[in-house]
Amino acid sequence: MKQWTHKHYDALERAITKGRRISVYRRGTEFVVVPVRMRAIGGREAIEATHPTTGDDITIYLDEMDSFEVVP
Repeated sequence: MKQWTHKHYDALERAITKGRRISVYRRGTEFVVVPVRMRAIGGREAIEATHPTTGDDITIYLDEMDSFEVVP
C-alpha cells in the first residue's frame, strides 16, 4: 500500500476544487477522471469521480492506486 503525503492530498483537493482531471494508475491501467469528492467508505479513503466522456460515476480507493497526476 502506498503512503500518500500531504502534497498528494493537496494536489487531489485542488483538482476537486477546480474541477481538473486526474490521471490515475492502478494495476497497470490508466484512468482519466474528474474527481468530485474524497471520502471514507468502510474505513478506506476513496475518490468519487466521473468519467469525462461518458459521465459514469467511478469510485477509486486510494489504497488501490499506484500513482496519480493532475492533468494540465
